[in-house]
Amino acid sequence: MPETDDGVDPSTPPAAIRPTRRRALVTGAGAAALLGLAGRARAAAAPAPLPTGGPAVAAPTSAPAPAPADLAPYASYWFPDSLPPGTPGPGIVWRSLSRWTPEGDPDLAHNTSTVPLAERFTPVPANRTARAGQARIASLVSFGPTAGNPSQGSPTADHYALTHWAYIDELVFWGGSAGEGIVLAPNAPVVDAAHRHGVRVLGNLFLPPVAYGGDLRWTRDLVRRDSLGRFPIADKLVQVARTYGFDGWFVNAETDGGDSALATRMREFLRALRAGGEPHGLRITWYDAMNSTGRVGWQGALNALNQEFFEDRAGKVADTMFVDFRWTPQTLAASGALADRLGRSRHELWAAVDTESRGWDSVVDWDAIVPRERDHVVGYGFYRPEWTRNHLTDRSPGAFHRADDRFWTGESLDPSRPAPDPAAVPAPAPDSGWRAPATVVADRSTVTELPFACSFNTGHGLRWYDGGKVVSDSPWNHLGLQDRLPGRRWVVDTAGARPSVTLDFADAWRGGSSVLVEGTPTAPVIIGLHATRLPLTRGAVLELVHATGSSEPVAVEVGVALREPSGPGEPVPYTWLPARTRDIGQGWRTTRAGPAALAGGTAYGLAVRITAPGGRPVVWRVGALSVRDGTRTRRPAPPTAPVVDASARQDGRAWLRLSWRAAAGPDGRPRHYEVWRVLPDGTRRFLGGTCGTALYLPAVPRAGRERAAAFEVRAVDELYAVSEAARTTLPW
Repeated sequence: MPETDDGVDPSTPPAAIRPTRRRALVTGAGAAALLGLAGRARAAAAPAPLPTGGPAVAAPTSAPAPAPADLAPYASYWFPDSLPPGTPGPGIVWRSLSRWTPEGDPDLAHNTSTVPLAERFTPVPANRTARAGQARIASLVSFGPTAGNPSQGSPTADHYALTHWAYIDELVFWGGSAGEGIVLAPNAPVVDAAHRHGVRVLGNLFLPPVAYGGDLRWTRDLVRRDSLGRFPIADKLVQVARTYGFDGWFVNAETDGGDSALATRMREFLRALRAGGEPHGLRITWYDAMNSTGRVGWQGALNALNQEFFEDRAGKVADTMFVDFRWTPQTLAASGALADRLGRSRHELWAAVDTESRGWDSVVDWDAIVPRERDHVVGYGFYRPEWTRNHLTDRSPGAFHRADDRFWTGESLDPSRPAPDPAAVPAPAPDSGWRAPATVVADRSTVTELPFACSFNTGHGLRWYDGGKVVSDSPWNHLGLQDRLPGRRWVVDTAGARPSVTLDFADAWRGGSSVLVEGTPTAPVIIGLHATRLPLTRGAVLELVHATGSSEPVAVEVGVALREPSGPGEPVPYTWLPARTRDIGQGWRTTRAGPAALAGGTAYGLAVRITAPGGRPVVWRVGALSVRDGTRTRRPAPPTAPVVDASARQDGRAWLRLSWRAAAGPDGRPRHYEVWRVLPDGTRRFLGGTCGTALYLPAVPRAGRERAAAFEVRAVDELYAVSEAARTTLPW
């Protein structure tokens, strides 16, 4: 992708490819620098060490020894057919997509998403500037290196644990390079988390610039027809997406040197890819690089030179187009007008917004994309918003989420009051600087069915909690375990001093995090949680798990909105329910409300209201929120037939792949599965979880002189009830 350069004539292809930081990140030296991580090269003479810890039983007391074999599964990557000359670098395995089959994929169970794409609705916006039905947002994110991106999380909390899904329409699993592979499939945790929030995830098909190892042969391999006139690689791409469970492909053809015949073949390939994928809900996003001449000439627009890759005389070719960074206000206006004439939505065009280097300090002509006083011109796409993590010196989970909240919500950290805090020093001008998504795009939600529960788990943490107790003291990340978090963070209504509301990792009820409310409120404080469309039955029960960390008592009430606000930016009309509270240990309490009087209605929103008498400092946490229809009647069905598929032992530790058969009960698919270690004294330690039926466990230490390591696998339902255990062992 070229640098943004408004001085370049967008109708004139550049004379030569100009190296940029975007290309360098995923190619050449940039890729080599990232490949210190272990790859899948099992035949390597000296296998790279595997990470220790993880969620794990215990930390080793000495420096970790290298694993005797590399069993770790990683996100899949390929070349379309022919491979580069020479030999791959350390940790890299060159593969041909043309030879891939599900039956021959040893990592298939680890890379398959199991969470279906949830349906979304759009509540009345929290402020008067965010608009429904206009601009949407795409997000291009690199979660890790192409050849070393773990399939099932990893033993560190330092991870881009994206949670602001409410503003995103489409996520691209960004990556690929000439030295590793140029077709990249997203890993299962990212897809599972995105689908839970109604967001589509696309794999990345990256044909690199010649200056960074790109070879036009790979473009020709991609668009090759067989003897029957079919496109075999298009068929493979559809098969991969359907088998792995993601939603389509981002196609970025930046290898120069083609001609008009190759451009025609590319368009025909896209048509075949779309025809094969459309019946299964798959989508294509085309990046504005190759044009109808077959050359790479970034237009920064939808125009006559690239229109045929978006819409041709026969109809739709790509579902959306990512418009290169060279756009200007004039080219975006013309692009929107052309989309209108083609009978397409102008918001199917993503205007590129580069946040890789400067994040919220990026210079963006927002009025060219999403003006405040008139209709939005086009949609927009963030390039590398994981800057919110990458730029930090302190990469602790709390520091990351503070930065990420500011990026998506704005400096006020309250989408219902998007203007910067008047007390901020220095106070920015009203229309200067960052225009946060919460101030532009209406949020969306997927909370529409009972039962519903949220333990405010972000998908990473410093330890794992269960019932308020620490059951693993190892840092971890796995986005598939992430909850459906409140989309509006944080809407706070009070007549007094506003407390701080944050996601916090020092304590939790379940998972790795909780909501921390801290300050000295001088009046009751309402904290909006989820926007919902939940049916209220006569037997409905609403529960809130919370804890007070200060000496002063805090009065807690639960709110349900029976209708939407009267308009954008208007307060949500909550009804406050009578509730009873009981202690449940570890400082946690449950407040329960039975909204029988509301039966037959719909809950449009959930909130809490706290009152701290005396105006003294308050430290208060929300650990979980749930709504169910009546009492719990049964536990979920357990998984069956757990087995150790592969293992390696060294220096009193084991690396293993564990799999099981899915639970088959009357309640359908579990929310996720959890794997626990049973120690000789009968105590249990959490090792990890996944939405699928396979998990890799690194560096599990032997407990004393035990003859075999014992493992339990349990299914977990939407209310976090756990099944009976399925057990297996690994002899030492």
